Amino acid sequence: MTAAEAIDLIESNDCEFVDIRFTDPFGMWHHFTMPTHAFTEETFADGLPFDGSSIRGFKSINESDMLLKPDPTSVFIDPFFEHTTAVVICDIEDPITHEPYSRDPRYTARKGLEYLNSTGIADTAFFGPEPEFFVFDKMAYSIDPNNMFFAIDSMEASWNSGKEDATGYSMRTKGGYFPAPPSDKLHDMRSNMILTLENVGIQTEIHHHEVGGAGQCEIDFRFDELLNTADKVMKFKYVVKNVAAQYGCAATFMPKPLFGDNGSGMHVHQSLWKNGENLFYDRDGYGGLSEMAIHYIGGILKHAPALLAFTNPSTNSYRRLVPGYEAPINLVYSARNRSACIRIPMVGDSPKAKRIEFRAPDPTANPYLAFTAMMMAGLDGIINKIEPPKPVDKDLYELAPEEKTDIPQTPGNLREVLQALREDHEFLTRGDVFTEDLIDAYINFKLVHECDAVDLRPHPMEFYLYNDI
Repeated sequence: MTAAEAIDLIESNDCEFVDIRFTDPFGMWHHFTMPTHAFTEETFADGLPFDGSSIRGFKSINESDMLLKPDPTSVFIDPFFEHTTAVVICDIEDPITHEPYSRDPRYTARKGLEYLNSTGIADTAFFGPEPEFFVFDKMAYSIDPNNMFFAIDSMEASWNSGKEDATGYSMRTKGGYFPAPPSDKLHDMRSNMILTLENVGIQTEIHHHEVGGAGQCEIDFRFDELLNTADKVMKFKYVVKNVAAQYGCAATFMPKPLFGDNGSGMHVHQSLWKNGENLFYDRDGYGGLSEMAIHYIGGILKHAPALLAFTNPSTNSYRRLVPGYEAPINLVYSARNRSACIRIPMVGDSPKAKRIEFRAPDPTANPYLAFTAMMMAGLDGIINKIEPPKPVDKDLYELAPEEKTDIPQTPGNLREVLQALREDHEFLTRGDVFTEDLIDAYINFKLVHECDAVDLRPHPMEFYLYNDI
């Protein structure tokens, strides 16, 4: 879509406003709104100024002026605003040099695709994420110095089975996979989410209740090229949260909001193509994978500790990545085996369907950075012919202790993966895809504002353990 076509779309839908959106390095959408008469075809070329110092991870106050460049191909009609509003997603530039901004996540993704083409290995990277989420009837929290808590409730949860008004259709812990209504009380909400997603240009495939018994859900949408898929993840999370809010509920993409139940992942299917041919397919290879795909897996497994800084970027991510709860903590690959961190889906004989599924990521990830980082690790594996460990087709959770000793596992906390990223990121900086500036700023922000913020505060469990000593 050209700038002129985008303006025609806005006018033909009688839009009263245009909403300007962009993504910070940590995956949050920001926005401001303009009346339609102030947004013209020239706006796409001229850009819109904003204060970069007020956005976390961007500029300092002495160099705060930045420029948003609307992408005409991204325009869609917002389904939630009272007044008809078109949304446009923006890239970010320096207002003086007009150079793209190194910490703009969309720019990182664009550079990743340019690097992919420059290698001659492939011309297309397809990504298909599965972001899981919870829907709660209540979600409250406090971080006051003298009063810290969170309180969650769900009409589906097992803890509500004994209430006076209980209906007998609450779910058991870990009992949420595919139950029919009336146990599944969120069916209509998810259907409305799907209809809304379709209206904003996301082709959906299925929705269902997930294993977590207190409101865990999954909606799958069709794979696409890397940058388009990252844009869709941002739209997906926006739609899910707003539809839940219309029902008086709260949707969260936190990986582990509940102790003792399954967490939410974002399994990411991926494949490389060239001239319309799937490069990951080989009928005679293990699981139907080509040698190139095996080396791609080798790159992801080799760099996994550093990768997790982008694919599992929250302290809460490592409440999920623990033994049990179907968590993909084992850094091996396997056909069909969901206990491995990389799975080869066995979904038919079509060469077009052959792909790998990296199961460790979760939906707190910034999709632009996470997808690009995974692709860069895979390309490193292809270029250097990195052989992964032999595939493991056993249930990894049931292995004897002596069999587990040689299987590497994901790191145990955010601080560890940030250190791994500091030590292992050369594969990301090839082609100037990830800059040292972006990586340093990302690590330092996470260490101070997330790791320290969590580590320095007393925890309710500590009162339980130590108050009476």
